[in-house]
Amino acid sequence: MTTASDPSYPAHWEADVVLRDGGTARIRPITTEDAGRLVSFYEQVSDESKYYRFFAPYPRLSARDVHRFTHHDYVDRVGLAATIGEEFIGTVRYDRIGPDGRPASAPADEAEVAFLVQDAHQGRGVASALLEHIGAVARERGIRRFAAEVLPANNKMIKVFKDAGYEQKRSFEEGSVHLTLDLEPTAQSLAVQRAREQRAEARSVQRLLTPRSVAVIGVSRSGAGVGAAALRNLRDSGFRGHLYAVNEAATTDLLDGVRAYRTLGAVGAPVDLAVIAVPAERVPEAVAACGEHGVQGLVVLSAGYGESGAAGLDRQRELVRQVRSYGMRLIGPNAYGVINTDPEVALNASLTPAPAPNRGRIGLFTQSGAIGISLLSALLRRGEGLSSFVSAGNRADVSGNDILQYWYEDEATDVALMYLETLGNPRKFTRLARRTAAVKPVVVARGGRHTPAGHVVPGTRLPDATVSALLRQAGVIRVGTVTELVDVGLLLASQPLPAGPRVAILGNSESLGVLSYDACLAQGLRPGAPQDLTTAATPADFRTALGAALGSAESDAVIVTVIPWVNEQEPQDDLADALRDAVAAHPGKPLAVVHVELAELVDALSPAGALAPRTRPADEGEGGYARPDVRIPAYPAAERAVRAVAEAVRYGQWRRAAADAGHVPEYEDIDEAGAAARLAALLADVGEGVVTLTEPDATALLAHYGIRVLPTVAAPTADAAVRAARSLGYPVALKTTAPHLRHRADLGGVRLDLGGEADLRRSYEELTDLLGTPDELLPVVQAMVPRGVDTVVRSVIDPAAGAVLSFGLAGVASELLGDTAHRLVPATDRDAAGLIRSIRAAPLLFGWRGSDPVDTPALEELLLRLSRLVDDHPEVVGVTLEPVVVATEGLSVLSASVRVAHPPARTDMGPRTLPSY
Repeated sequence: MTTASDPSYPAHWEADVVLRDGGTARIRPITTEDAGRLVSFYEQVSDESKYYRFFAPYPRLSARDVHRFTHHDYVDRVGLAATIGEEFIGTVRYDRIGPDGRPASAPADEAEVAFLVQDAHQGRGVASALLEHIGAVARERGIRRFAAEVLPANNKMIKVFKDAGYEQKRSFEEGSVHLTLDLEPTAQSLAVQRAREQRAEARSVQRLLTPRSVAVIGVSRSGAGVGAAALRNLRDSGFRGHLYAVNEAATTDLLDGVRAYRTLGAVGAPVDLAVIAVPAERVPEAVAACGEHGVQGLVVLSAGYGESGAAGLDRQRELVRQVRSYGMRLIGPNAYGVINTDPEVALNASLTPAPAPNRGRIGLFTQSGAIGISLLSALLRRGEGLSSFVSAGNRADVSGNDILQYWYEDEATDVALMYLETLGNPRKFTRLARRTAAVKPVVVARGGRHTPAGHVVPGTRLPDATVSALLRQAGVIRVGTVTELVDVGLLLASQPLPAGPRVAILGNSESLGVLSYDACLAQGLRPGAPQDLTTAATPADFRTALGAALGSAESDAVIVTVIPWVNEQEPQDDLADALRDAVAAHPGKPLAVVHVELAELVDALSPAGALAPRTRPADEGEGGYARPDVRIPAYPAAERAVRAVAEAVRYGQWRRAAADAGHVPEYEDIDEAGAAARLAALLADVGEGVVTLTEPDATALLAHYGIRVLPTVAAPTADAAVRAARSLGYPVALKTTAPHLRHRADLGGVRLDLGGEADLRRSYEELTDLLGTPDELLPVVQAMVPRGVDTVVRSVIDPAAGAVLSFGLAGVASELLGDTAHRLVPATDRDAAGLIRSIRAAPLLFGWRGSDPVDTPALEELLLRLSRLVDDHPEVVGVTLEPVVVATEGLSVLSASVRVAHPPARTDMGPRTLPSY
């Protein structure tokens, strides 16, 4: 007998998933308590679906069937159900079989699998999600293949297996199609899984942003409060769908001019989105009403959840469970709301008063409502519009990852701006950001270094600098402030990407030009000498100079500096038109304007200003409009404009490099199977926790991947040291291995180039006299290697980010100055080459000050071999190779430390699942 409370019940198999249409379902093991649900589910399945499942008419389940399908040992017999509101919508089971096709136990590694999905839910991707999860369960239980018998007419199920991406064999036997699937994940199966994840999560966000009907629950009769404000904003922004107000005490048919009801159930029409603004203790009642009414998504404005302490955190977790049990998605709680400026929708389900922001090409996501207000105001002041806006509050369900999935394929969004206080799952975020950044910029400002209250997401142990490096690797533009977020976003939304770092500077202020020049140098750009047009320059002079700079082959971007005219006779609208004319005549390069106290110019250059009517002199026509397709960002400080241009330059360089991401090399001498067997033996008697391998075990494991560690010989006495040196051959090194002295040559614990016995004995005596007894120092003898540059190579497994490969120079450079570079595993050949070149001390590897360049190809190969090791074997949770001496030819690994543990769940590599906080 197995129930959900039984200790043998595999609770870690439970998961919430997003289905193809954007709705959600819960997948969990079937227990003995599910007999009634199973019978009810089966009664709702059509006779045709039953026939496809059992190959014969099967109108009802017998008591024996019900017992069989609800009693499992979760090893050889497993059943999973997809549920919505505790009711089954689909089931899958496997039974382990032997070579003869009969029931078997381990070590048999094949199982027969069968599905059944309720007809009303077919086409939603239920079977595909169940296959991913039952496949992961089977691998966990030592099953490597699934066998399935499918009737030829059951095209839907054949397609589920065919599209899964697993290697499979198909044959036709005795009137049915026999399928065999190899459950080992492949590049294709992972690609299929991630494509389904992207489509499903994007669709779930789309449903939230494009509702046909919205109900606001918690609208006061007085017109005060959050609910009434949200209703007014929806109404006044011109929402194109049906709008309803819900107040249990409503006594009139209208509230604020909107049709009002006492309960949601009384609406009598479908409701796609509900905005909930009732006290936290009443939210569960409202959620239940929404679930029963078939609402697709919720925006919960109510506070009193994770941000308010432990009790609120428990309330928040229960809210997520309740929302998902009905197949809905949730923005919030403690949310500020959502906006979609699509004129076909005109959704302003937020606390931003009407009118909503103009239609634009920027997508904006924030976790903080206050920051959301600030960013919306900043964009409004600069005349920029939005495509969509989501302020998710505590983001207990819908997160920045979901929004990235949506923006990736949203043709209305050209630039993604995100203010994040936590990343949650950096591994998934960087994966999604890399894919999105390949087609449109992703700009991120992080507001915190620690997890704030209410954001109930797993944290990362990685330092913030490391997270920044990983984001840069993924193509994310990381900025430090919300001001920079807007500055960079405006330039990227309105300007083409620069082809290089060369910047032309021109304007009517010599000093402002010099400031811009200095700022360019500080950002690593290559500015030309500023062109001073003098304070007497007219708009026509600006047009001519700018046209020449944009048309020049010597520049990749242009910065125009402007100060007010002394006589104030030149209209700023005319200057804006002149700049636009020059850009229109010479498109293809980005332009940024630096101004001093010229607010009218900012307005004239903005998208709104481009549409304003102009009155031109008679010789220039009868007036009209500026070019609305030419948008030019303006900045009140040179540093801000240059920073935006520099970020665009770096992003453009990343885009061009990302077009050829490189590959993960194959090395013929890698013994993956041997390493796996050795790890299994090393962990056979290990329980929970991390184990540091002995030096011989670490050396042997690394050898399977072609990483040779120079051997050391223990020297507990001077005589032992002499014997070791004779066996290794002079010259040798004598060094201590005590933890407090390890890798501390500055403390005198290392003696090098000992050419004979006398030198060795003298050094041994000095060490023991100076630093302690041999028992304390643990001295060893090691053969000398060619001189070179001492480096450090590491890999660490972060619980959220996954495996990270790190590189730096040994000693002060990396330890004190933090000069270390990082890449995500698996690293490609381009990643390895970029890794060693991205530290500030990299010139020491390439012949600095006339020294001989070291063998960087050998170093890159070492990095790639280590990357393969930790990627192939999740049991390896930490490796440190220090020092790695890189000579002019070859390298030597002098010491290695390896930490191992039983493999953790690699959530981003497993079946699709929503985070469970």
